[in-house]
Amino acid sequence: MAETSTHMQALDRLIEGLEQSLEDQEWDRLTELNSRVRVTVEPVMAQLEAGELEAEPVRERLARLQTFCDAASAGASEARDEARQALKGVNRNRTAARAYQNVSTNRTK
Repeated sequence: MAETSTHMQALDRLIEGLEQSLEDQEWDRLTELNSRVRVTVEPVMAQLEAGELEAEPVRERLARLQTFCDAASAGASEARDEARQALKGVNRNRTAARAYQNVSTNRTK
């Protein structure tokens, strides 16, 4: 069995790229790399099923990929919550600005 196939190396590079993009908060790069997960994992799984790869190294990489997915999901939820809070602040400021505008408009009459 091949210890490290070119497909496994591609999977390693993808996982490293995903992890680095998440750490650096490079969302466009993260999206681009995420779109390549399936096409990168499928040949590895085909080699595993054909008996060309040992199961344990593949399992380790898939576990690492799952850990990344969990971290990315948590990061996305956190970013969504931060955006929600920022929008609430914007809405409060907009409401305050309207109230001030209404008060100042009514004073000049």
